Amino acid sequence: MHASRPSRRLFLGGLAASAAYFTVPGAFAEDLVRTPAQTEGPFYPDKLPLDTDNDLIVINDSLTPSVGEITWLSGRILGPSGTPIRNAAVEIWQCDHNGAYLHSGTTNAERRDKNFQGFGRFLTGSTGEYLFRTIKPVPYPGRTPHIHFQVKVKGQEAFTTQCYVKDHPNNARDGILNSIRDPKAKASILVDFAPIKASKTGELAAEFDIVLGFTPEA
Repeated sequence: MHASRPSRRLFLGGLAASAAYFTVPGAFAEDLVRTPAQTEGPFYPDKLPLDTDNDLIVINDSLTPSVGEITWLSGRILGPSGTPIRNAAVEIWQCDHNGAYLHSGTTNAERRDKNFQGFGRFLTGSTGEYLFRTIKPVPYPGRTPHIHFQVKVKGQEAFTTQCYVKDHPNNARDGILNSIRDPKAKASILVDFAPIKASKTGELAAEFDIVLGFTPEA
């Protein structure tokens, strides 16, 4: 799928408008469900791309976008009581539309989409928000569609998890997803990838909040 490329300024500036939808501190009466940790897996990039920004669809100044269902993936990084965590480094990585990762040991390496960045980073703002433009994840042999996340907060160990496409038929057969026994914890990483009504190119939106087990000192 091809999509018109937004300017970097407009893309990043979209956060200002979306920030109004993020929950303010102190709005939670009790602790939230903590996001379950998940394995990093074998395909964290063994050589990072030159472009590591939060737009995975277009690499540097290329005019050719990657193939896939364009998705605006957003959310917040929160402490257990809902306090937003700012200056958290959020990393994501995932396979491309053909099931190939940005890794030397990936399967289908010969089919890898050279226009898909495969990895991105974002530093959270004052409301703990992050935003990526990527593709809707696809299944590959042995795994249901998923996106890997790693959150790095100064003074804490990196937290790694994965988000999944809610109601995907392969979820029932995914051993990593189904290793989570707590129904609420499992539900917290199942994400809707919903059509954006105003989009003329079939773009999707997905929201995934990550609740960590600590709140950094101010």
